[in-house]
Amino acid sequence: MYSQTKIRMVVTVILIPVVDLKDGRVVHARGGDRRAYRPVDSRLCAGSAPSDVVDGFLGLYPFSIVYVADIDAIEGDGDNLESVRALGSRFPTVEFWVDCGLSEKSACARWLDARCGALVVGSESQQSVDAAAVLLAGEVKERMVLSLDFRGDGFVGPAPLLQRMEIWPERVIVMTLGRVGGDQGPDLDRLGQLIGAAPGKKIFAAGGVRGFDDLTALSRLGASGVLLASALHDGRVGRRDIERLGRS
Repeated sequence: MYSQTKIRMVVTVILIPVVDLKDGRVVHARGGDRRAYRPVDSRLCAGSAPSDVVDGFLGLYPFSIVYVADIDAIEGDGDNLESVRALGSRFPTVEFWVDCGLSEKSACARWLDARCGALVVGSESQQSVDAAAVLLAGEVKERMVLSLDFRGDGFVGPAPLLQRMEIWPERVIVMTLGRVGGDQGPDLDRLGQLIGAAPGKKIFAAGGVRGFDDLTALSRLGASGVLLASALHDGRVGRRDIERLGRS
């Protein structure tokens, strides 16, 4: 069990561990091919139970946010809601950002009422930019995170959403699915374009982080945060790197 007495370090970007849930287990995401995801094999914990994996992350460093992708819900094949609720109960000091593939206002309202964390609205799950605008409107906007999803050079979702920055919430993830779990590095060109085009928004990078040098590059680029999993599980990013980032 992690200790809540550990000293928090100030880092230039927020590091957010990722938990991908499938069939009640944490899986290792690679290249966005969700059918091929298998239970994670991590040096931070034994097994792939969600609570054990989050324990492992928090044993490495006292992260304040954890991103959760409910792969089954995103794919329309059941959900892992009970696992998400259990994580919220087990780790009350952590803010969970959860993408569960929602695209209807009533379903989003019910999810937010359950107080399971911040709701991630993934562009790949949206049918139209107008529908997405409805989801992201009003007082709930501050509890929303928008994920702009990309595969290769293409945007996954309603194309006008990329230009309708006035409807974006404050927190926006740039998710490069093809680079998840790979060794290509972050898509710095795309991230730089969106950071420059959306002043006042907090842009979070997702996909491709290989180690400390990538984290440094993202910090210099102006990213507000970074989602990462593989580099934590296999030790390419460790506590020392996180602390070095805070001093760089």
